[in-house]
Amino acid sequence: YPTDMVFFTTPDLLEIGGLPFVSPHEKPTRQEALKYYRRVADTFALDIRFDEPVRSLVRQADGTLVVGSAPKSGAPLTRMARTVVVASGAYDLPNRLGVPGEDLGHVSHFYREPHAHYRRRVVIVGGKNSAAEAALDLYRNGAASVTLVHRHAALGDSIKYWVKPDIENRIKEGSVGARFDTRVVEITPTAVIVDGPAGRESLPADAVYLLTGYRSDTSLLRAVGATINDAEGAPVLDPDTFETSVPGVFVVGAAVAGKQSGKIFIENGRFHGPVAIKAITHRIGKQ
Repeated sequence: YPTDMVFFTTPDLLEIGGLPFVSPHEKPTRQEALKYYRRVADTFALDIRFDEPVRSLVRQADGTLVVGSAPKSGAPLTRMARTVVVASGAYDLPNRLGVPGEDLGHVSHFYREPHAHYRRRVVIVGGKNSAAEAALDLYRNGAASVTLVHRHAALGDSIKYWVKPDIENRIKEGSVGARFDTRVVEITPTAVIVDGPAGRESLPADAVYLLTGYRSDTSLLRAVGATINDAEGAPVLDPDTFETSVPGVFVVGAAVAGKQSGKIFIENGRFHGPVAIKAITHRIGKQ
């Protein structure tokens, strides 16, 4: 999330574990949410291993799940488990444009904060919440110019209700540039080449943000043999338990949505965990 992001929802709809989320604001900030989550982790004494990405997930013939991880320091580790819950979110893999120049140093799929772009020219590709909020943030913090490039004829309907009229008015008055029905053809060190209703155009750019959405990483699930709906890029789950086609492997949170990450957000994804854990504890109780 951008450093100074404000959540769409109210504090009570972010609460987990029965702990109250107290905020002086109607809509809490990212910093407040991080403080709350740290308190949750401390209250429940969660055993969290940082800098230890999971590299493999294998199910043995007897049903045991083998989790292989690679700590930042030290030898690789192997853990045995009866159940594994994958809650890896939906922002691992950005939706790439597949155009020349996408991997240049001044191009990013993630927006953090505006200061580095003071008096600089920025092009943003996208037309939903991330793109709209980044454009407004950059405009209000001194970017020399901000231009939105969107492949559709208008901004997305899912943009937050207090953000949409703001960005539309800034576009209307010319404070934020916009190119609709327009696609990126190429990115160079100094410009973004686009093709739209007016033909081919070169938009000067010192920085480029490709805010075109994200999808979850299903490589571990595929490796363990879980069925994936390729059209949606999402695991096939039991809707009552969030268990995959592989016994003992569960998926919760935004990772259940694949390419449609916008369907799962904190308000509804926070209920997945209790459902999966209830199914797990019930099963263990029978063993």
